[in-house]
Amino acid sequence: MAVNRTPVLKRCRSLGLEPTVLGYDKKSKRNLIRARRKVSEYGTQLREKQKAKFIYGVTEKPFRNYYEKAERMPGMTGPNLMIMLESRLDNVIFRLGLARTRKEARQIVDHKHVTVNGKCINIPSYLIKAGDVIEIKEKCKDSQRYKDIADATAGRLVPEWLEYDAEALRGTVKELPTREMIDVPVDEVQIVELYSK
Repeated sequence: MAVNRTPVLKRCRSLGLEPTVLGYDKKSKRNLIRARRKVSEYGTQLREKQKAKFIYGVTEKPFRNYYEKAERMPGMTGPNLMIMLESRLDNVIFRLGLARTRKEARQIVDHKHVTVNGKCINIPSYLIKAGDVIEIKEKCKDSQRYKDIADATAGRLVPEWLEYDAEALRGTVKELPTREMIDVPVDEVQIVELYSK
């Protein structure tokens, strides 16, 4: 698997993102003021795609596959793409507050700590559906890790399309999100324009 080892704050700064979007509380102490050149239309579109890939932790090939699948779905391609990225299992774990960051959520899924409808799933890219119940395994619930995560994510708002039970470390997907419910600072229209060239 390809891993991007660029420091998170450096990558956020280059893409013009706030680290809080990714779940990081850190702030960069550097205040770089660069004379920015005029960015071309292609450059703007590419940056939006890089932002979406970085936020959701998806590499180029799977991202392209999501785009092609979104294109075949009924409705508009851009919102379909964002809904598919948002309904990845690792992202849902992050949104529920069962992980501090999406990277940590991915690791939790990889380590087989998560069940979906009572079945162990260890695929971070697994797409959830409306009505799915996502839960941390019984044997993992008492570990110190989840107590620390619960303390760190206590103030985080759970999106309206999810329902969360903090005591049981369980979440239910009430419905799939619409584009309006997704608060990610990405302009998906630019991504569609980039890929449709």
